[in-house]
Amino acid sequence: MYLQKSVVTNKIALVTGAGKGIGKACAIALAEAGANIIILSRTKTDLDKVEKNIKKLKRKCMSYVCDVSNYNDLKSVFKKISSLDILVNNAGTNRPEHFTKIKKEDMDYVVDLNIKAAFHVAQLGAKIMLKSKKRKTLGGSIINMSSQLGKVGAPNRSVYNMTKFGIEGLTKGMAVDLAKSNIRVNTVCPTFVETPMVKKFFKNRKFKKAMMDNIPLGRFATESDVATAVVYLASNASSMITGSSLVIDGGWTAK
Repeated sequence: MYLQKSVVTNKIALVTGAGKGIGKACAIALAEAGANIIILSRTKTDLDKVEKNIKKLKRKCMSYVCDVSNYNDLKSVFKKISSLDILVNNAGTNRPEHFTKIKKEDMDYVVDLNIKAAFHVAQLGAKIMLKSKKRKTLGGSIINMSSQLGKVGAPNRSVYNMTKFGIEGLTKGMAVDLAKSNIRVNTVCPTFVETPMVKKFFKNRKFKKAMMDNIPLGRFATESDVATAVVYLASNASSMITGSSLVIDGGWTAK
């Protein structure tokens, strides 16, 4: 009986940045838990592969090629969506550099995607959720993808730190505004996960070892570690949790 609360059967879930990495894992995990999925990514071939995997699970899946940092494209996609219960606001990026050497164009690019686009996705998604007259009964869940670096600083990550600390603040504000409608808003804060993006950073063996040395559990997170946390926050099993963070860092921020 208790475990039944952890499923999201027949809920409609939208995942951004769903073509690969964490976003792909979240979309598939939500489908495995019973949700019907809407996926967004900039790359059609990636979307096609994820959609095929989801349909093998006998769940419905709609996919849209969309650059979430392009507000007009984003609005046109959300106009096609009539109902939404779960939003995984996952799309994001990083361009590591020492604070004194960061170029304006790199700072703008990371802020535009990690903060501005995340805000627009969350706002458009919340507006669709609020269209349902049964929302207070049905509930809703928005999960903003943050990071352990939304809690602590790290070398060559000042812009990323800035955006993820911003996501933490945005989440708390959203949670307060949407609580009366029973829409919960939380973040997931992973440590380094061996995604395609992170693997590029790990080509620097010295950097990889330094990051591993910061994790008391002695391993990096997996995509599954993050995806299962997202399913938990999407489900009624977390029905009393809002404005909070689920930190998946192997103890990094405990020190």
